[in-house]
This record gives sequence, C-alpha cells and structure tokens, in this order.
Amino acid sequence: MPASRQLMDQELSLALDAVPMTPNGAFDLTDLAATRAAFRAQAEAAADAQPGDPSVTIETHLARRADGPDVPIRLLRPTEAPGPLPVLLWFHGGGQVLGFAAQDDPWLTRLGASLGCAVAVVDYRLAPETPAPGAAEDGFTAYQWLGREAEALGLDGTRIGIGGQSGGGGVAAATTLLIRDRGGVAPLFQSLTYPMLDDRNRTASSHEITDIGIWDRSTNILAWQAILGDRAGTDDVCPYSAPSRTTDLSALPPTFITVGDLDCFRDENLDYAARLRAHGVPVEFHLYPGAYHAFDLIAPDSRLATTFHQTWSNYLTRQFHTAPSPA
Repeated sequence: MPASRQLMDQELSLALDAVPMTPNGAFDLTDLAATRAAFRAQAEAAADAQPGDPSVTIETHLARRADGPDVPIRLLRPTEAPGPLPVLLWFHGGGQVLGFAAQDDPWLTRLGASLGCAVAVVDYRLAPETPAPGAAEDGFTAYQWLGREAEALGLDGTRIGIGGQSGGGGVAAATTLLIRDRGGVAPLFQSLTYPMLDDRNRTASSHEITDIGIWDRSTNILAWQAILGDRAGTDDVCPYSAPSRTTDLSALPPTFITVGDLDCFRDENLDYAARLRAHGVPVEFHLYPGAYHAFDLIAPDSRLATTFHQTWSNYLTRQFHTAPSPA
C-alpha cells in the first residue's frame, strides 16, 4: 500500500476509490483537449443532477477593456437577501489549464444563498493558449469592473472579497498582488483554497505527493509548463504568474488559506501563510490531516469536508461584516 494511503483519512480514501483514473491520474494533461472535454462533461452532469435554486439568479456580464479581450463574469445573486449585497469575486479551479466559470454553480449557489452574498465568477483565460500572467490580468479587469458597477448591480462595493480554489486560488492571489501594486482599493479579504502558488516544485510536499492521482507532482509540473512555457522554474517568472515568487507580502488584505497535508501544495501554502504573517497580514490557516487535493469536492459529505465548509463559511461571514454597508 502506498505510504499516502496509510496516512489518508478513511472517508477520503473510500471516495478516492470511486474517482476514474487514467495512467496519468485523474487529470491527464498529456491529452489536454480530451481532459478538458471530460472535465466539462462531468461538471455539467453534476449540475444537471441537482435541482436549481429559484431564489438565486444567474447572469453573464462582460468586463470590457481597450487593451485586451473582454472578460466574462458569471454573477450569482440570491434574490431574497437584502441589498446591497457583499460580493465574493471567485476564480474556479483546474490548474489554470482546465475548467470554466459555470463549473461551481451548484455549490456556489448554496454558498451565496446561505451567506446572503453575491458571487461573481471570473471566466479567466486558460493556459497554454494564454500564458501567465494573462489570467491575473483578467482578474484585475474583473475586479475593477465590479468596483465600478457595484452600485448599479445592487452590490456593496465596500464589501468585495477575492477567493479561488487550486489553480484559481493562485490566480486570486496574483490578482490581489496586482491590485495592491497598481494602487487599487484593496479587497476585503483573500480566500485561497489549496492555492497553486509556486512553479518551482522544490518543496518537500511537492516531492512527496506522487501516487495519489489527484494533482500529483507530475501533473503539477505539466500544468506549470503549460502556464509558463520555458520560463517555468527559471528566474524569469514574475509574482503575477506565480505568487510565491514575490518577496514583498506587505499591505495585503486579511487572508484565509486551507490545504490538506497530503496535497503537493501543502508546503508552498504553509510558506505563503508564514510570510504573509511576517509582513503583518492577518492570516487564518487550516491544515487538514489525511486530506488530499480537492478533498472537499471529491468527498463533500465527509467529516473533514463538512468541517472545512463550516469553518470557511464562518470566516466569510465574519469578513463580510467587518465593513459597513453604505447608507
């Protein structure tokens, strides 16, 4: 039995057994087109299997810009919550090479309804068609647009948080750095769920996680090669492409980071949290024992996932109530 299986939470181990695996793991980046198609089909089937929530509307908007393509934004809004609504600007997972804005509709709909917040999902461009930092530039454009249009949309421009998952967590972190460095109004917080931050793949966890099948070392290396091309692992990588590359983490908003201890991103996430705190940024960090990458998606009803969901929901609720709604 692989060492990782011996350390894995039992509920998560059972859920992992049900995940379809190729010889290259659950996400075969050696055949990106086929994996994208399979990923979309699986996400759409999961969405179709769940009843829609009539109390949440979904709209598509375009954040326009003169120096690049417009950025589609999928806005989920609970209609029964009193406005103006706080907003979570969200970046979907997929290693920055897979995924699409609507993939998280089922659980983001529930999140928005339970918290009384809107969720604006950025349909950022993927690699390798758009190398980094293209995704972060899309995020910056979306954030600027949201700030400008908040009042017209019935949203609270003083309560905008940024969040993302996996590859999207890396884009969220990079977007937050861009906002700070370009003098923008800081978001209320950044919430990074097992974020993809470091292209160098040199931490202990990046070497340890090789046999689980859910975003192991080999998959991560292929993803970064798609994101950065020949720049991956070299000195020619800016923080807006790989946030761990930044040396200055000061003047960033309060940060929530969560990761499992069987995730190849574990140590880069630990390092990012420690350096944020050393620069005076309030950090809430959660490390889940026996949890692999995307454990909350693969085993959403497990005890660990339930604990994470409640902890994260509590954090978002606290943060959204730290800024007063405009009169």
